[in-house]
Amino acid sequence: MIIRAALFSASALTLAACQTVTVQSDIDWSGRDDAAPEAVAAPAEFDGPGADWRTLAQSEILDRLNRPRREGQARNVIVFIADGMSPATITATRILDGQNRGETGEENYLPFERWGHTALIKTYSENAQVPDSAATATAIHTGVKTHSGAISVYARDTLEPCQGGPVPQTLVEMAEARGLSTGIVSSARLTHATPATAYAHITSRNWESDASLPADAVAAGCTDIAAQLIGTREAAAYGDGLEVALGGGRAAFVTADQGGQRQDRDLTAAWSDLGGVYVEDADSFRALDAQDDAPVLGLFTRSHLSYELDRDPAEEPSLAELTAFAIERLSQDEDGYYLMVEAGRVDHAHHGTNAARALNDALAFAEAVETAEGLVDLDDTLILVTSDHGHVFTIAGYPRRGNPILGLVHPPAPNLTDAPTPPLPAQDGRPYTTLGYHNGAVLRPRGADAEPLTQEQVLDPDYRQEVAIPMGSETHSGDDVIAFAVGPWAHLVDGTMEQHTLHHVITHAYGWSATAAMIEADDDADEDEGEDDDD
Repeated sequence: MIIRAALFSASALTLAACQTVTVQSDIDWSGRDDAAPEAVAAPAEFDGPGADWRTLAQSEILDRLNRPRREGQARNVIVFIADGMSPATITATRILDGQNRGETGEENYLPFERWGHTALIKTYSENAQVPDSAATATAIHTGVKTHSGAISVYARDTLEPCQGGPVPQTLVEMAEARGLSTGIVSSARLTHATPATAYAHITSRNWESDASLPADAVAAGCTDIAAQLIGTREAAAYGDGLEVALGGGRAAFVTADQGGQRQDRDLTAAWSDLGGVYVEDADSFRALDAQDDAPVLGLFTRSHLSYELDRDPAEEPSLAELTAFAIERLSQDEDGYYLMVEAGRVDHAHHGTNAARALNDALAFAEAVETAEGLVDLDDTLILVTSDHGHVFTIAGYPRRGNPILGLVHPPAPNLTDAPTPPLPAQDGRPYTTLGYHNGAVLRPRGADAEPLTQEQVLDPDYRQEVAIPMGSETHSGDDVIAFAVGPWAHLVDGTMEQHTLHHVITHAYGWSATAAMIEADDDADEDEGEDDDD
């Protein structure tokens, strides 16, 4: 994976104290219409003690001074959601990425961290201080908050949506109604909470197949989530339905005698009968022609896709591969597209207090984002990167700079040298890891006979970090998450925002919102006034 590092790596930060340093932004503005004036990009020179840190700071200031502000209409929008990617997850992933390249890691950047347009996003749901993915992804896809557990329905509605009650339009439905192409990609089941909010309307996130519908839901006429995905093409209530759907979750689409869960019919056959292409292995996927206009459904596993650390490339495509194919396929539509890409297993690893798998899935997510950025024109494509909610995941303990992020805490040397130091003990006399969780299944042992942790033990990918409060599964957190944006109207992602406002940023960028219409009308009026002045 090629991920852009900081302007200066750890080795670059060992500059001699009296060395003169020339600074300029690491963004290449040549040949770009949105480049800032030359005067803004003037280099600075530093020497003497602290020159390296001043250099790094000036490079960041220059990046901000040169940052483009695009206000043209977006033709395409790509929303990347890393399920459970808390701010601490981003920090730890950034450090791990740098350390994987032999750097100390702290000065590294993930690709989307250099975009510059960011906001803190409030994640509470309509009825919960700490939310779930169904409610938070609904906020992004529909522009309204709902109660936890619900998929793109109005808050507190139960069976009303099944009986013809009103439901909020999703971004997929809005795009389809306007003639755009649409797609979803996920490393989780395509019927799981986050991807489901893009195309389904249902009271419970658990109703993924007809076998999971309770009797009252069946009596009310509810349609399960998998059937609703196929229904985007069968019913075609908005446009002609999804053009691309790639991920896991085959069991919800096929019958029991095919190794699935369905009681009624094979939905993959229904997709093919509607003129679509269905694939379920990596070879078949890689043989697809992205220029073919047939809709593509790919279900590569019975449930979720494998964690990145466990993925066999011969069996399962990477998230970056799936993203690249989706973009190439959807880009054929001259009217534009909407694409949602989810890294769903960051969340699952956090629930199991397995930081190694959470961070490596976050790295795979960063690679997919970087792949997408390289395939699109940022003058007409808005890319939004965010999370639906956080986790009770922490980075703590005063480790030295460059300490392995997955390792035991080793403090800085007391004499300000780079000499190695032993692990720092907790009050119980045992060493502990930099990464930990507030709650979860692996409670830190108590008692004098508890075995001390070793570096070899905690660096094993299967190691599960210790917790303070025993729970069957680690929980979500209620803290804010971060949104990063680049492309048309990315500067609207700023400050502290409600999560559902991201939906309205997207519709504004597309030119669909009332505000966008008012701005366009004002611009037309200004042009008319200018023509009158010329006369």
